[in-house]
Amino acid sequence: MSPRLRLIIIWLVVIAVLSMIITDPHRASDTVIAVWNMIWDAVVNIATFFEQVFTGILEGF
Repeated sequence: MSPRLRLIIIWLVVIAVLSMIITDPHRASDTVIAVWNMIWDAVVNIATFFEQVFTGILEGF
């Protein structure tokens, strides 16, 4: 991806986010909370996976 195209995409995303925050702050905050919950759930699931893997490995010894 060219640097110019990347810059244009970044600016479009920034403008869209600012527009969403200004026009409907409650919905924007709900969106941020939902995205944060998805990220947190992914981190917890990955940690659980590795915990189960290492527990299985340690039980084998």
